[in-house]
Amino acid sequence: MKKITILLIGILLFPLQVFAYSNYVILGGESIGIHIDTPGVMIIGFYKVNGEYLKGNPELISGDLITHVNGTQVTTIEELTSTIEKEITNNQVILTINRDGNELRVSMPLEKVDGVYKTGLYVKDSITGIGTLTYIDPESKIYGALGHEILESTTSELVEVKTGMIFETAITSINKSSTGVAGSKNATFNTQNIFGDIQINGNHGIFGVYDKPAATKTIEVAKPEEVQVGKATIYTVLDGEEKEEYTIEITKINEYNQTKNITFEITDEELINKTGGVVQGMSGSPIVQNGKIIGAVTHVIVDNPLTGYGIFITTMLETGDGLSS
Repeated sequence: MKKITILLIGILLFPLQVFAYSNYVILGGESIGIHIDTPGVMIIGFYKVNGEYLKGNPELISGDLITHVNGTQVTTIEELTSTIEKEITNNQVILTINRDGNELRVSMPLEKVDGVYKTGLYVKDSITGIGTLTYIDPESKIYGALGHEILESTTSELVEVKTGMIFETAITSINKSSTGVAGSKNATFNTQNIFGDIQINGNHGIFGVYDKPAATKTIEVAKPEEVQVGKATIYTVLDGEEKEEYTIEITKINEYNQTKNITFEITDEELINKTGGVVQGMSGSPIVQNGKIIGAVTHVIVDNPLTGYGIFITTMLETGDGLSS
């Protein structure tokens, strides 16, 4: 059986869960800048100090979130550095970390090199990138985008949200996809023009409240059973800020997968010539069939970048509905 590579781009009886999302939404397709501040400082790697790794006891691992130094809360790299300098005793500090929801205390040795204490840690306190807006609920102003979670690129850990925002961006160029290589959109950011916040980063996308005035025209939401194999279109931005419509062919439908519900192939020659297929930054591009929004682009199949996966729009709406409950 041929192995394929996918990139991000039983019946149980429970009480019936009722969702109150709108049957009509404002169609997305616009590119958005994304910025998330984490509720701590994430460890993304290690470097040697005087020939050794300083990983503490018990050992720190990539993906750990540092929340306190000697009991003092830290949420940024600047706070981490300054607090270590103030709190260091006998060439060590006690770090409080969050690992998979569990709190641990780690005794962390430090080494002084050229008068500066070194931790041996590569760390990150925020994530910035681009994606595509999928929809806006015209009543609640809740939006959904991406259709999948945001992971830290080095550790592949889910990025927790302390605060976050989506903002204006303009596409400047495209790195085309090719077999085995996922392309990407390149963009400029305008972080002064904020569109909304980010409250959820989860398996079905990012969600928050859209604060800016939005289009008033809406599109009907399709139920999963209405989605058919055959022609459909996606909306996305390849140049500047103007979204365009491109044709795809839906080849398979999976109602039982959590996120990969729609398998499709790009058939639009213009889109193929410009991108080589599905590219990073296209995640969240809404999929429309028979005049209804049915889902959003989520993944590229790297071994054949003309093909990809999409998530049902109802799944995204159910997740976003939790914000207005």
